[in-house]
Amino acid sequence: MGKRSKKTRFKPRFFVFLAILALLVIAVIYFGIYKNNNISKTNPNNPTSQSQESTVETPSEVVPEDITIKMTVIGDIMCHNTQYNDAYNSSSKKYDFSYVFEDIKDKLSQADITVGNLETTFAGSKIGYSSYPTFNTPEALGKALKDVGVDVLSTANNHCMDKGYTGIVNTIKELDELKIDHMGTYDSEESSNEILVKDVKGIKIAFLAYTYGTNGIAVPKDKSYAVNLIDKDKIKKDLEAAKALDVDLISVSMHWGTEYRQTPTDEQEELADFLFENGADIILGSHPHVLEKMEKRTIKLEDGSTKDGFIIYSLGNFMSGQYYDYTRQSIILDLQITKHGDGKVSIDSATYTPIYMYKSSSGSKQKYLVMDIEKALEDYKAGKKNISSSTNSTLKSELKHIYKVVGDEILEETEENKESDKKEDTDTNKTE
Repeated sequence: MGKRSKKTRFKPRFFVFLAILALLVIAVIYFGIYKNNNISKTNPNNPTSQSQESTVETPSEVVPEDITIKMTVIGDIMCHNTQYNDAYNSSSKKYDFSYVFEDIKDKLSQADITVGNLETTFAGSKIGYSSYPTFNTPEALGKALKDVGVDVLSTANNHCMDKGYTGIVNTIKELDELKIDHMGTYDSEESSNEILVKDVKGIKIAFLAYTYGTNGIAVPKDKSYAVNLIDKDKIKKDLEAAKALDVDLISVSMHWGTEYRQTPTDEQEELADFLFENGADIILGSHPHVLEKMEKRTIKLEDGSTKDGFIIYSLGNFMSGQYYDYTRQSIILDLQITKHGDGKVSIDSATYTPIYMYKSSSGSKQKYLVMDIEKALEDYKAGKKNISSSTNSTLKSELKHIYKVVGDEILEETEENKESDKKEDTDTNKTE
């Protein structure tokens, strides 16, 4: 018989063993995958295995950028009969003041916000336009101011009641129609409790305004809200209300001082200290009709920290028909203000353009011009005879006086400025 092949026989226990082994291998593989996935989902620091949910990066905290604005300020806006008669066109029977601002309109329109003091009323033509001692000006002046970039006007001054309560109401109505914001006089008790706040490119500024009086014209007893008079209790209350609005700056327009005096009175200085101590950041003075000094302050707060403060005691006349000494000179003030990423606000610089209320002796109309003094002097020197030699001499004298009264410009503290100051100090020491 041939040889038979030998068959291997597997016992049932062997199959059971293989099945168990297979199950163990599957379990190990499954557990490993599950554990790996679970770690990916719960550990964002695992650099090698991240789930789809963890691939979206969490953005880091964004640090706010600095915001810088230019706030431009002008002085008393007055209008005597010589001015509105000059602006009248007998052919069209209309008033046009636009020519008055031709020389300086770019200085105002380039600002982020422009603030002034309206020292007249827009009470309406029906009661007749009038000059000193009770002013009522053609509404066309308001349009001209709006067109050159004036945004905010203080209306609290000694002439605001010149045409009574009706004059206040009509003036407010006219400014509202022109979309020029205003503060200091009110047509209702409700509006008198509202504080004007302007958001300028992300910097919120509250505006307040007060006057020492109304030239003896009484504010009606049942309308005491109509005019903000200088009263410390009221001012403190208003400053507290402004701070509660979480604003970045508080600007206060003060109609105070003594007419034609070129230095602040003791009362002005005492009131300035009071305003700064209670929350004001910027103080803009008016009423003397002539310039007074400006200064930057470092104000210490209750928590020991400090902040910047700025004051100009009087900006003089921006426009008027006055002719007394130094009443035709003024400045266009530019404040550079920065809100830093940490929320702190600084007043970086205070620079200015000297101006002069020029009145031409030739021609029958459009004689008035708010003139950029330095530009006019440069043009004359370059042979552009836009002014006479006598006017050139007058402007030189006015410019010198402006520098003397207002003082040096306050410049932003930069490394370049610091080096320049060091050099000046060194040069001074060499000559002593």
